[in-house]
Amino acid sequence: MAVPEGIGNIQKKQAQQAGQTVFFSNPLLAETESDWSPIHDAAYNGRLLTLSRIIEQGASVNLVTLDQVSPLHVACLQGHTACAKTLLEHGADGNISSVNGSTALSDACGCGSAACVNLLLQHGASPQGGSTIASPIHQAAAKGHTECIESLLKYGVDIDQSTDQAGSPLYTACSNQHLSTVRRLLQLGASVNCSKDGDSPLHIAAQLSNPELVKTLLDHGADHKAKNKVGKQPVDIAPTNSAVVNLLKQTTGSSI
Repeated sequence: MAVPEGIGNIQKKQAQQAGQTVFFSNPLLAETESDWSPIHDAAYNGRLLTLSRIIEQGASVNLVTLDQVSPLHVACLQGHTACAKTLLEHGADGNISSVNGSTALSDACGCGSAACVNLLLQHGASPQGGSTIASPIHQAAAKGHTECIESLLKYGVDIDQSTDQAGSPLYTACSNQHLSTVRRLLQLGASVNCSKDGDSPLHIAAQLSNPELVKTLLDHGADHKAKNKVGKQPVDIAPTNSAVVNLLKQTTGSSI
């Protein structure tokens, strides 16, 4: 999750002071200043002492912006584990969903903070997230954060969890050409032929003309004869005369 646009009721000017990002409120929008509160600012910038002080002064750890973004969301978005831990210890709800469906766990997976992911799971965050639009495992797969995926699987997430928007985690990893994540998902038992709208991971790898992806999928049993909704096999949608076409034509034991 990027910093939500709804927080954009505040003009966010970034400056570097002592190596930290600082946000300044737009004075013309003072009446909406609560959309980005001091507790959000401290959590986002990893200011643990400031965050602790604000909490001690009575600020709600579950205060949300107009886009339903909590301090825990923004701490995990930035991978600030110590801030996330403090928020959780003071009662932060790890399952609040923002208007775009992201939970703190989705954000932690998106930024690749395995420490935040494990912390949230230990404190009862739903491994599946709050919606299929921004499920944690798909966020991790899209960014190639394999360690986060492994943590989610330990808490019972389906390795082949599929959504209409992204397909399976394997399909998502292939779409973003994260080879090491693709290999690990296959090692962990992901279905190599789980399709999205009729296109298999091999279809997308062929279309992207990525020989290493294609070979990895074939080595794990991908069906090179599978047809998508318009009757195309992977070889049919690969760039003409590409290395991928040659690789698919040389597939052991069959001709295309």
